[in-house]
Amino acid sequence: MKKTTLLRRLILAPELLVMPGAFDPLSARIIATAGFSAIQCSGFGMSMTRLGLPDYSFMSMSDMLAATRPIVDAVDIPVMADADTGFGNAVNAWYAVRAFEQIGCAGVNIEDQVLPKRCGHLDGKQIVPIEDALAKIRACAEARRDADFVINARTDALAVGGIEEVVRRGNAYLEAGATMLFIDGLTDKNLAREAVERIRGPVAINVVEGGKSPARFTFAEMQAMGIARVSLPGTLLMAAVQGMQGALAAVLANGYPGGPGAELAGFDTLKRLAGFEQVFALEKRYLGGLLEHENA
Repeated sequence: MKKTTLLRRLILAPELLVMPGAFDPLSARIIATAGFSAIQCSGFGMSMTRLGLPDYSFMSMSDMLAATRPIVDAVDIPVMADADTGFGNAVNAWYAVRAFEQIGCAGVNIEDQVLPKRCGHLDGKQIVPIEDALAKIRACAEARRDADFVINARTDALAVGGIEEVVRRGNAYLEAGATMLFIDGLTDKNLAREAVERIRGPVAINVVEGGKSPARFTFAEMQAMGIARVSLPGTLLMAAVQGMQGALAAVLANGYPGGPGAELAGFDTLKRLAGFEQVFALEKRYLGGLLEHENA
């Protein structure tokens, strides 16, 4: 089955689709080996790890493509790219969909913030007029060569116009060709329930620990409401930062690496995630005689 078709089916299935956020090939492989069915690329995480800069439109379309391609290549499960605002107007969004589809993504996020955009869990967001947003959605829908390629229309309207504007835009985006409506910066469980009831298509949300997300919003609650998909854009990045800080603090405290307080993955785990087993198998197949000679 094509990855685009699989992702669309996962979105439309009765079960909630949980998509952790990846920011590089290693985080993508960790998600896949943990048993998740699909991956959401985190623009926040990519900007932080590749540029050391915040999620503020510092990454161009070329930057995002370069960051996304190795993620897609590293796993066998569907990957949804982050196309931000489409990197310009509707024409730019058209080319963005073509480009992300070409590198093997199963779908893209496309949002209605003004450029430069900012993380959906920050204050001060602004959104473009609905006519401009609809032009981008139509362009994205028409640009895809594969009809199953997922157009995940993100709206940041909740912070600007409230739930009424979310519903108005959400239904319009779906009618314009979006596969799913993604409500970013959701602050209340009751608003999530109302959105699902009033929006005529699949609804997605995200959860950012320490952001605007409701506390202890469980997957069981989301599924009972009828939410189609939840992304976890910051979970792995936050875990990685915490782990690295703890490991370095332990090095300073203990005077040597790997002592008390350092929670480290084993070297065997790193080798497995890196794919050394395949490299060794290829060495044996193609270089076996040479390696035996060198080791004699």
